[in-house]
Amino acid sequence: MFPGEAAVSPLSHDGQFRLDGRVAVVTGASGGIGSAGALALAEAGADIALIGRNRAKLDEAAERVKAAGRRALVIEAEVTDEAAVNAAAAEVEAGLGPADILFNNAGITSPKLLADLPLDEWQRVIEVNLTGAYLCCRAFAPAMRAKTHGRIINMGSILSGRGMATRTVYSASKAGLANLGAALCFELGPHGITVNTIGATVIVTDLNRELVRTQPELYGEVVRRTALGRLGEISDVTGVLVFLASPAAGFITGQTIYVDGGYTAG
Repeated sequence: MFPGEAAVSPLSHDGQFRLDGRVAVVTGASGGIGSAGALALAEAGADIALIGRNRAKLDEAAERVKAAGRRALVIEAEVTDEAAVNAAAAEVEAGLGPADILFNNAGITSPKLLADLPLDEWQRVIEVNLTGAYLCCRAFAPAMRAKTHGRIINMGSILSGRGMATRTVYSASKAGLANLGAALCFELGPHGITVNTIGATVIVTDLNRELVRTQPELYGEVVRRTALGRLGEISDVTGVLVFLASPAAGFITGQTIYVDGGYTAG
């Protein structure tokens, strides 16, 4: 429970999924999952800081947040740039107030075999997917510690706990991200901060819809291994995101919550 929240009956869930008065930071907010996650958090009551590299798409996402009745702050920044991330944290606090929620969503991939994967591409994926999350955690956690509450949610993958051919560096980065969360939960837990990872399957967005259509052999295999027999939709992720950000998930930390239709159950 966040400080100042009204106590409710142990058998009641009134308000347990609301984020009214909270400030959420979303990285990779110009992408499909990021912008949808920002809107979902806004609809639950949070004001949103949108961080990303595509100003036009960030502005579009911000307009949707404002249409939901919440404040929006757009910050054009690269999560691998330590100075830019620290400046973003200061801008969020000045513009919206101290962050309560951090959604580390920025991520990229390089679908190549090891022999075809150059060092600079390896380093770039690790920098964005893992180092970027580390820098954001380090920049935004102090405000959460000061308030003795917070939610950090990392955008992981079904490959956070297993591998896949041609996803060498992506698998390594997402496994590292999940374990970053598992380690930080012990460090930040005494300060009232939870840290969790969403282990999502392939989520169909505007960015990959054409690949899903043109590479049926790859994505068809994912569907065949999935108990529910389909790929994921953005709403599958945003529901879990809001839950993990909410008071209802206050006793869940250090976990990777798989949103995969049963893919990892087999």
